[in-house]
Amino acid sequence: MVRFGPSGNGDLFYEQGYKSSLDAPLWLKNRGLTAYEYSFSRGFTMSETTAKLLGEVCEENGIEISIHAPYYINLANPDPKMIEKSFNYIINSLKYLKLLKGKRCVFHPGSCGEDTREIAFERLKENMKKLVKKIDEQKFDFDFFLCPETMGKSQQLGTYEEVAEICTYADYLVPTLDFGHINALTQGGLKDANDFEKIFKFLIDKIGRSKVENIHIHFSKIEYGAKGEIKHLTFDDSIYGPNFEDLAKVLHKLDIKNPVIICESRGTQAEDANSMKKIYENI
Repeated sequence: MVRFGPSGNGDLFYEQGYKSSLDAPLWLKNRGLTAYEYSFSRGFTMSETTAKLLGEVCEENGIEISIHAPYYINLANPDPKMIEKSFNYIINSLKYLKLLKGKRCVFHPGSCGEDTREIAFERLKENMKKLVKKIDEQKFDFDFFLCPETMGKSQQLGTYEEVAEICTYADYLVPTLDFGHINALTQGGLKDANDFEKIFKFLIDKIGRSKVENIHIHFSKIEYGAKGEIKHLTFDDSIYGPNFEDLAKVLHKLDIKNPVIICESRGTQAEDANSMKKIYENI
């Protein structure tokens, strides 16, 4: 099934008097949503006890939880000590994913820094291979997908082609397609359904249909400038894209059955996730 949900808790959640993410699963269920992304963007501030409890509440309410690993990760960093820290952030994220009974862990692959894109990407690829070895040594006893994300700024690594390439290194590596990022990076390149279809067909050829079936998706409208992403917007915006209906048409046309689609709108992520669900169901 296609699952829809928000990244984090939007303005309405707090306006209605809720304060804890433990309240989010039932709140989402009551709105017909079935997914939720919890972000460890600034580090692991949640206790293991709370993580287990949140996982149980999600399971009880039919919510599939995914997580976002810390933003500090940069697998193209030239400093070996910083690379080790990035490895540890990802491994700790997977440990939390298990506690939460989740399936997908999203992470930002890296950035170019002072190097050329070619040099930085070669370093990223080598470190991804090392990361796979380290993860395999952990012998995790649960099924998961580790999901490098497509990025929205010109100095960040993570075009959909780059993400697809590193996803060939292990069976559990599956892309996070952030279509707002892709649109921002390409200066509004997602103009119609054909542009979305081109990406999916490329991925099916590169990494196989089974991975694409389980793809993780971020969707929001994003303001962009000459260097890419500036800020996330809501679905009320009429200037910047992309258009979710185009993506929905392609998901139906290619019969992509099991993606998780997370809305990252600015403050209205749950409401806009509901809008995406209705658009998808009405096609």
